[in-house]
Amino acid sequence: MAGAVPIPDDGTTIFVGQSRKPEVLTLSLANRHGLVTGATGTGKTVTLQVMAEGFSRAGVPVFAADIKGDLSGIAVVGEAKEAFVKRAKDLGIAYQPDEYPVVFWDLFGEQGHPIRATISEMGPLLLARLLDLNDTQEGVLNIAFRVADEHGMPLLDLKDLRAMIAFVGEHASELTTTYGNVSKTSIGAIQRQLLVLENQGADKFFGEPALALKDFMRTDRDGRGFVNMLAADKLMENPRLYATFLLWLLSELFEELPEVGDPDKPKLVFFFDEAHLLFTDAPKALLEKIEQVVRLIRSKGVGVYFVTQNPLDVPEKVLAQLGNRVQHALRAFTPRDQKAVRAAAETFRPNPKLDTAQIITELAKGEALCSFLEGKGTPSMVERTMIAPPTARLGVISPQERQAVIAKSPVKGKYDDAVDSESAYEMLQKRVEQQAEAANAPAAGGGLLGSIGGMLGGLFGTSRARGERLSTTQRVTREVTRSVTNRVVGQMAGSIGKSVAGSMGNTIARAIVRGTLGGILRR
Repeated sequence: MAGAVPIPDDGTTIFVGQSRKPEVLTLSLANRHGLVTGATGTGKTVTLQVMAEGFSRAGVPVFAADIKGDLSGIAVVGEAKEAFVKRAKDLGIAYQPDEYPVVFWDLFGEQGHPIRATISEMGPLLLARLLDLNDTQEGVLNIAFRVADEHGMPLLDLKDLRAMIAFVGEHASELTTTYGNVSKTSIGAIQRQLLVLENQGADKFFGEPALALKDFMRTDRDGRGFVNMLAADKLMENPRLYATFLLWLLSELFEELPEVGDPDKPKLVFFFDEAHLLFTDAPKALLEKIEQVVRLIRSKGVGVYFVTQNPLDVPEKVLAQLGNRVQHALRAFTPRDQKAVRAAAETFRPNPKLDTAQIITELAKGEALCSFLEGKGTPSMVERTMIAPPTARLGVISPQERQAVIAKSPVKGKYDDAVDSESAYEMLQKRVEQQAEAANAPAAGGGLLGSIGGMLGGLFGTSRARGERLSTTQRVTREVTRSVTNRVVGQMAGSIGKSVAGSMGNTIARAIVRGTLGGILRR
């Protein structure tokens, strides 16, 4: 191929495509986040793969949610298809098939290593979002977390949380004066939602061993960044769990990673496909948290790239944080579509040589409008760009190929088996058992006093089954002996007291008798 050169990555940029000039993503500005949009079938997945491959070559680990399995091909060597070879030739580069280091993950543990998080790590805010709770129910959930924390009861999995919610409900009258109202209605609503969540498979997500974020930030022996691929086809059946998981992941990174400012290249890059699910029906408090995390996580060296069909899917405050843009074709059939086209055109730095709004509706498959940050972070003028072909396989890999990749994974065996540590559920069970033992202790033993209590109970009819009527003889005997009983107890208490504690024996012994015999002698 005369004049063709390898992909022109120079160690500081990623080659994405060609317009009048090479369109490159500058690594030192890649943590300023980005957006890839376009209608279905216009090439978003190809662009996502091209960018992920570029980050991997640069030694930057990547996390990507694989909604339809289309991205899994990045793990195996590409094919020199005629269309790819021709496009590469048109761009002036040589097509060289390649493969990239991949770790497959799956919240359900079926198509990759399980990903788990503890209930405590998720926290009440995200969990309330996941359970679709109202403000009152969310307040009760916060009380449950607070009580668990104060009593040293770890919340690790769903059974821990269900047990703690039940505990809060049982002690509602005691907790209300300290934390606020706890109603049975709210308790029941939360328990129902937890059951729904459990039936959708979330019980496999909550638990231990919890994910160590450092396992997302690996490079292989050649210095290439691992592409962490989340199998999300089944996860998409519960979009709320998908969105909550992604936000939890960002929040954990924000809390755990140190401040690094603007590094030469990101520590990690996220691609959130179907990003609209993160924002749809999200309450104001959650949207504010998303905006905060996106704005501040840049200084942790993490880049976030949202992939969605329509730029209107992303709230304006979040959209303002996304400096690197790739816009594939949009269709303008409805008023909302036309509004989306105008909105997309207005977010680019204008190019006097292009009618951006018009071109967005005319872009062919594999073409896009690109604007990447340059210099000191200023967006470049928008350009009509031919996107480079991916070098790894484009499309789904076979189950056998997936298993081969999993078998040589650097985290093989670390997360595959769940661990059930002692936590709130077990602690509350022990508490119930101890209370039951304490309640049964007087009847089961007590030495002489226990025997006397049993004897008197049989004599006076107090050991009868609940609801059983006393015989005439028992009633007469009880009335006759009632006055005698006090004298008997007094004499016993005095004798025991003298032998136990001298002058204080009477008081102590009477307390012992009362505690041991309970209410037997007071009927």
